[in-house]
Amino acid sequence: MTEIARSLPGQQPTGRLPADGGAGAPPPAELSYPIPETPDFARTLAIAPGILWLRMPLPRNLALDHINLWLIEESDGWTVVDTGIGTAETREVWEQVFAGPMGGRPIRRLLATHYHPDHMGSAGWLCDRFGITLDATLTDWLLARSLSLTSDADYVRGALPFYRSAGADDGLLGMVAQAGNPYAKSVGQVPLQVRRLQHGQTLTLGGRAWHVIVGEGHAPELATLWCPAEKLLISADQILPKISPNISVWSSEPEADNLALYLASMSRFQALPPDTLVLPSHGRPFIGLHRRLEALAGHHRDRLDQTLAACERPATAADLVKVLFRRPLDRHTVFFALGEALAHLNHLWAAGLLLRETDASGVTRFRRA
Repeated sequence: MTEIARSLPGQQPTGRLPADGGAGAPPPAELSYPIPETPDFARTLAIAPGILWLRMPLPRNLALDHINLWLIEESDGWTVVDTGIGTAETREVWEQVFAGPMGGRPIRRLLATHYHPDHMGSAGWLCDRFGITLDATLTDWLLARSLSLTSDADYVRGALPFYRSAGADDGLLGMVAQAGNPYAKSVGQVPLQVRRLQHGQTLTLGGRAWHVIVGEGHAPELATLWCPAEKLLISADQILPKISPNISVWSSEPEADNLALYLASMSRFQALPPDTLVLPSHGRPFIGLHRRLEALAGHHRDRLDQTLAACERPATAADLVKVLFRRPLDRHTVFFALGEALAHLNHLWAAGLLLRETDASGVTRFRRA
């Protein structure tokens, strides 16, 4: 049992992974991938009768090159789960999908699993085009509306002291000031209205019952969809096969314990059957849900142990990035790394295992209690 597992109540050892800079992958034999093909962009593959897998491209400056979307056939059109990022390239691919796999039939219902740009970025454009209302959790829709309407100046005004507190150097702070509000640049207009998704709700999509299971931590209120009839779980970013979802702290909520939320909400998936086919937003559909849950929990326990050891001497979040992430980080991923380092520091601070102090220059350091 790791030191963290002994120290934090309610966390039992369920598996271990090496701290690998965010990959978080179990041995390949532990997961199976029953669908050998991967669809090209603008093409689809059938997952089950009337349920199609669609891949959309992501900008080339991102570490991930695609997002998986899911099309569910209805009697008079389609239900679509997630939208792709809000770019002209995404809209061009959608035009091909409308004419091709969707056969010219309209989108009747659009669900966004959470507020991130690759999931909700094209929601406004799609809702306007088809005259429909977006389905999303209220928290994530409200956050998307707020972030999309925040000016560059206001965003920077909140972000600069946050990243300075995390120990960011002048180069990173300069990038923050220059970039402005990156969220608003990746989404179109977030729809003005929403149809609320809630944990435990049952939806009828494509003639089947789908149950909403809310996950937390990666996003405030991420909606996954479970179809018992087909044993399918649309897991969004909550459960991914090859990488660990980014669990970060952001400038809007600097004292958040998002790692506690993530680990607690993962228990909601334990009751699903072992032969569930998981449909993630990145990577390939897989079987091995419970092994993956164990691996992700073990991955974070290892990182918490590393964090606690690194704080024998006072350390900033920027100091911890060098411990947790051993691969080169580009100007995009470095901010995710800082956010994830803070998530682990805040988790241990909330548990009383770390103390924190902020100096006169606004830099916060954590040390072992």
